Amino acid sequence: MSVILGIDIGGSGIKGAPVDTRTGRLAGERRRIPTPEGAAPGDVQGVVKELVEHFGLPGAVGVTFPGIVQRGHTLSAANVHPDWVGLNADALFSEATGHEVHLINDADAAGLAEARFGAGQGVQGTVMVLTFGTGIGSALIHDGVLIPNTELGHLWLRDKHAESWASDRARELDDLNWKQWSKRASSYLQHLELLFSPDLFIIGGGISKKADKWQEHLKVGRSRVVPATLLNEAGIIGAAMMAARDPESAAGTPASPEPAPEGQPTPRKTPTRKTPTRKAPARKKA
Repeated sequence: MSVILGIDIGGSGIKGAPVDTRTGRLAGERRRIPTPEGAAPGDVQGVVKELVEHFGLPGAVGVTFPGIVQRGHTLSAANVHPDWVGLNADALFSEATGHEVHLINDADAAGLAEARFGAGQGVQGTVMVLTFGTGIGSALIHDGVLIPNTELGHLWLRDKHAESWASDRARELDDLNWKQWSKRASSYLQHLELLFSPDLFIIGGGISKKADKWQEHLKVGRSRVVPATLLNEAGIIGAAMMAARDPESAAGTPASPEPAPEGQPTPRKTPTRKTPTRKAPARKKA
């Protein structure tokens, strides 16, 4: 089946649409429902169920999540309720909807979509997709294969997490013009270029719609830099690609959830207690 329902969980809205995974195009109109305040698992579960029932598509469903996702378990919760940490979210949504549901990190979903159907289409080698918004999301793709959960917005840069210094939110909080912000973003991209040597940077998030304001000011060494082209549809498309289980478009995550590896939070089918949000460890200056 090529038409798969993709759902994108965002901070302000949860969006869904049917996607033709052969072409990367939406096969119907998007539907958006406001994200419940606090984004607790049970409340978000209800919205996802409503979207699945609205579209009425058979088969698997793909869902993005704004945090680390490993074998269907959500392992971080920076901007959502802490009860997501250690939750078997694949099972939570599958039980609620009666469909096989596959979760994927939101930036990874956008990266898959951009690499196959967007600005990275046909590009060989290493493609890095960065989404600049409240934070900085990242997706690393090599020859079409995703290396999931890179979380490169948490790299230590200028004595702080890069996303707290170079995100679009930082631009607004520090009242930077686009040239000033581009200088910060260039430092960040140059650091990533030193570590990963990508052939192509794709810049997504809300700023991708304003590429004319920053593109000429971004300076890197060897890599090309282009704006994302799929915009708000990237997460939905990438989620559907994940659920389609296409070896050329998915990250190879096992089809059924497995226990979390030793040393990681114990999975829970339903939220029963609060677990502290996992934070990236601080690093000392070199």
